Amino acid sequence: MLVEQAMTSDVCCVTLDTTIDEALAITTAHRIRHLPVVENDKLVGIISDRDLRNAMPSSLSENESINLADTPVRTIMKTDVITAHPLDFVEDAANTLFQKRIGCLPVVSGDKLIGIITERDILHTLVEMMGVSSPTSRVEIQVPDRSGMLAEVADFLRARKTNVASVMVFPSQEKGSKTIVFRLRTMDPRRFIQDVEKAGYKVIEPPSLAKE
Repeated sequence: MLVEQAMTSDVCCVTLDTTIDEALAITTAHRIRHLPVVENDKLVGIISDRDLRNAMPSSLSENESINLADTPVRTIMKTDVITAHPLDFVEDAANTLFQKRIGCLPVVSGDKLIGIITERDILHTLVEMMGVSSPTSRVEIQVPDRSGMLAEVADFLRARKTNVASVMVFPSQEKGSKTIVFRLRTMDPRRFIQDVEKAGYKVIEPPSLAKE
């Protein structure tokens, strides 16, 4: 999946001259944590709700309150913004968020801001990609770590005419093995499990069915 398919395109933005008070009100009203700063649709910076809170002492005098109402976000925004391109892969965007320990990536095409992808967007996309947002059953199988194993196990599904919501392959804790996790569009995977076990493969989950 591409970033443009997962991003939020209706982005709440502020300008260089938006005040700290105004920016904080926007984050509160829209329940968001990040605000891109733009100038003529060009991304020039970003501020977070933490930046805004840190700019506001816990106890303000009247003069400090007036100053915050007049202080533009340009004075506290970050200008070294890490961005994504709409044609980047979602998993690459997720890796960037993880590696850089940041909460969002403004999405730019050329210099123009066209969207934003956040941790929440990534999580929602992951849930959809894994097929857990609809009724499915999960089957985890340990197989030898050699080529062709996914296709071999998938043949059992084809024979049973069972649709797959998602499939993932992980390294196994046992040397020389790997783990295949299927999300199946059936609530009764017992026949598939029986086929897998008869072929000599280990069904890790669900253990209760694997023993039947």
